[in-house]
Amino acid sequence: MLNWIIPASDELNMFIECYWFIEKTVISDRDSFPKLNPDPSAHLILSPALDKYSYTHEQQVYSGMGSHLLNPHQHTFELDHSKPFTHIGIKFRPGALYSFSRLTSAITSINVVEPLELTKLITIDQALISHLFELARKQPIHCIKKLEHYLQAWIKDVRDDQHSQLVRRVFTELETTPISELAGKLHCSQRTIERSFRRVTHLTLKQYQAMAKLEAMLEHLYQRKSSGINWADLAVQFGFSDQPHLIRYLKKQIGLTPQKYALKRGLTIDIYGGVKT
Repeated sequence: MLNWIIPASDELNMFIECYWFIEKTVISDRDSFPKLNPDPSAHLILSPALDKYSYTHEQQVYSGMGSHLLNPHQHTFELDHSKPFTHIGIKFRPGALYSFSRLTSAITSINVVEPLELTKLITIDQALISHLFELARKQPIHCIKKLEHYLQAWIKDVRDDQHSQLVRRVFTELETTPISELAGKLHCSQRTIERSFRRVTHLTLKQYQAMAKLEAMLEHLYQRKSSGINWADLAVQFGFSDQPHLIRYLKKQIGLTPQKYALKRGLTIDIYGGVKT
């Protein structure tokens, strides 16, 4: 298995957080059905036309072949990775799809996976897409530079209206400001902030914060051995009232208690990695 994660260039960093690559070349029962945690970001996933994909949450299954758009999702999806596959992923900043006219119509709802005709979004043909996969295997940095060359066309028709401008300010303030104090900091009503945020991201402020906190916590846990995790300290570090609160939170978000999660380590971040290079 080959995988990597690379941050976006400064030129595209406002809209794209990073690029990632995963290729599984053999059929294996091990780690064949990893779980994908909730994520406020959309991912555009480039895949060979005949590669199958499957995302399952409870009784809902999103399946298809080839490239697809994974929209922001509050659910934990179970993936079918039992067969070989190749993915190049583009992880957008939360709300970034609102700014791209080519993708605005693609996102119809959160919690869904939608098939895409990639050649209509990016001016490249199947031969060039195949070349990107070859570069991803051998020259990751060159692959990203070439992909960003084609993505430059999106920057020319970016939508930057009052809603996207306000939401950018919200993201900056959320790093240090409670939701209840945003209106005073941004000099507008809480209703205006909530309305613009939902319009741009398809999420409420509380939904976004909950997913961002979970992602940060899982990144933190990924870098530590199970035996070295102090759950009581972790609860304090991530703002939970106590350890039982943390247990209930993880159970609700990923369907596992902390102890069971530490034992299984079955999320995609555990199997494929989650630290940018």
